Amino acid sequence: MLRLWPLSKRVLNTPSWTAVATRGQSTASDKVEVFINDTRVEVDPGTTVLQACAVAGVEIPRFCYHDRLSIAGNCRMCLVEVERSPKPIASCAMPVMKGMKVKTDSEVSRRAREGVMEFLLMNHPLDCPICDQGGECDLQDQSVAFGSDRSRFTDIKFTGKRAVEDKNIGPLIKTIMTRCIHCTRCIRFASEVAGVDDLGTTGRGGGLQVGTYVEKLFRSELSGNVIDLCPVGALTSKPYAFTARPWETRKVDSIDVHDAVGSNIVVSTRTGEVMRILPRVNEDINEEWISDKSRFAYDGLKRQRLVTPMMQNDDGVLEECDWEDALITCSNVLDNFKGSEIAAVVGGLCDAEALVALKDFLNSLGCETLCTEESFPMDGAGTDLRSNYLLNTRITGVEEADMVLLIGTNPRYEAPLFNARIRKSWVHNELDIAYVGPNVDLSYDYEHLGDSTKVLMELASGKHPFSKKLASAKKPMVVVGSTALQGKDSLLIHALVAQIAEKARKGSTVEPDWKVLNVLHRHAGQVAALDLGYKAGVEDIKKSPPKVLIMMGADDGAVSRSDLPEDCVVIYIGHHGDHGAAMADVVLPGAAYTEKEATYVNTEGRAQRTLNAVSLPGLARTDWKILRALSQVCDKTLPYETLEGVRSRLEQVSPTFGMYGQVEDANYFTQALQLTQSIKGSEAGSIIDVPQKALKDFFMTDSISRASRTMAKCVKAATDDESSKYGGKY
Repeated sequence: MLRLWPLSKRVLNTPSWTAVATRGQSTASDKVEVFINDTRVEVDPGTTVLQACAVAGVEIPRFCYHDRLSIAGNCRMCLVEVERSPKPIASCAMPVMKGMKVKTDSEVSRRAREGVMEFLLMNHPLDCPICDQGGECDLQDQSVAFGSDRSRFTDIKFTGKRAVEDKNIGPLIKTIMTRCIHCTRCIRFASEVAGVDDLGTTGRGGGLQVGTYVEKLFRSELSGNVIDLCPVGALTSKPYAFTARPWETRKVDSIDVHDAVGSNIVVSTRTGEVMRILPRVNEDINEEWISDKSRFAYDGLKRQRLVTPMMQNDDGVLEECDWEDALITCSNVLDNFKGSEIAAVVGGLCDAEALVALKDFLNSLGCETLCTEESFPMDGAGTDLRSNYLLNTRITGVEEADMVLLIGTNPRYEAPLFNARIRKSWVHNELDIAYVGPNVDLSYDYEHLGDSTKVLMELASGKHPFSKKLASAKKPMVVVGSTALQGKDSLLIHALVAQIAEKARKGSTVEPDWKVLNVLHRHAGQVAALDLGYKAGVEDIKKSPPKVLIMMGADDGAVSRSDLPEDCVVIYIGHHGDHGAAMADVVLPGAAYTEKEATYVNTEGRAQRTLNAVSLPGLARTDWKILRALSQVCDKTLPYETLEGVRSRLEQVSPTFGMYGQVEDANYFTQALQLTQSIKGSEAGSIIDVPQKALKDFFMTDSISRASRTMAKCVKAATDDESSKYGGKY
């Protein structure tokens, strides 16, 4: 029989979550006094015994318990002795009571844990020498610390150990289910955090198995996190299998650039090559999760790379050359044209140092046409006021909000970690969610209001039925996706969203200083480019085609050869041989995000730094250093020659670039609304669409992920699963 674990909001209201929700809110008189190994500890009501032990500095072994998941209480490894209790209790599931006396190191507790460990190891295979979890395995660590030195199961050589068939759940997760100890962490993560009820258990007792019941893809953009959650080697990484041991790798803290959330990551390297990418805990951004694209697209860093300068020969074919020839050629081209005949377009992976160096260099040549590939409304103070293009409520603000209105965005694939926050609030805080756009699966329920700008007009005027709900909210959020601001009605949409947000912000029920207007970006470099004064979109380039076009990391096809004059010279600076390099006359190889110390600003305006994890391939150089060298050849030498000098220049432009890890509030909402009053639109209303509607659209969105073989396998697996008879469901 099939037994899945669809967990309701009622089930998730466990002592663990209650303790987290009330932590820091109780007064001293509300505290509960307990004794851990005769040490007095005061904790909040609803705190579990295991959490109370943690407060006392006592480590309790566990397999099934996890801080961010509901309590299962099925591994029994956390058994402790409680005075006057007839038998050991599971500390993860037992709330503390006044005067409770807990003993974690008594003979009863020790023998209970040894017994549990003995049962776990009875059927566990002796795979440690070949297991990818070796060195990071909770079962290994806890068997040494809390297990016995012998086993009483001597008849196992006659009966044989239990064997379980491996499951095929996609190209990312390798399953060796004989190692599974049935902690159900993966099931609970899929159901609670990812919002996908694909995993469950079948059978009972010794026949219990974890799987998908029918062979199918684990359809989630966050699926790789079950690898970190698994306490044994049952779920490991397929791309990482048999490549390295954790003690062989060098670990560097960095930032992910595959979306605009700015997830904190750890880059593990060996012999100058990225071996894997893991999440790094940051409660303000990604908690301890990362998306599958962030985790597995790293193999794209070494494929289709530009490793040497190139120039077109007389036959129009790119040929390798040295840096001196390439820079002199670029200098001669730039010297032959006026600044008004030069333009630049930058892509979504560009760092702030490269952006400011490019802007300073071209401004010194008299060029003012510097654009980003992704457009954004420029009129109506669209990019003049920072509050117009930031996620002003911040990522953590979703957990405080009581209502969210999503407009023209699919956060599940555009910003998976932000979407996980919305789902978390929907599950635990009963968040109300409304949506304007095409029907999409967001992993939570929402009220679909429509998919046209007519709905926004009605909301702005207060005629829509949902307007009353929005007006009654205490902490509403209006989130518009950057994809909704790409079309011909982008100015109108931005103006209407500003009106809706400001109307809600000035409501009588809204708390003071609460920000309502939010823009959810897709590209890691977009906010920094707007902060530095780049024009959003390439309309100026298409209206007045330049004679020289510098493309820095611009690989999304916003500008093609057909948009430019035949004699236009294209200079490309970037790290992958993608769309931009294919149309270039001169190619200058740059650095990827794992190969440089760089600054990125996420969608909420938080500046963060990547660190150099591996060396640059071939003759590639850091982007801002390329521009510094080019400016020197052009006799327009930039006034900085060190990374510290570039960052000082960034802080001159905007002090927020130097406030790493912090968010500076932007508050010019009323002024922004006043500047949008003159913008009008069609009463009929145009359709609001989003580009990423299905899982297959998520895996390839930039030059790195498009070069990744793993991401190509994911696209194929998602496409095949959608066309299967199950249609991605049971």
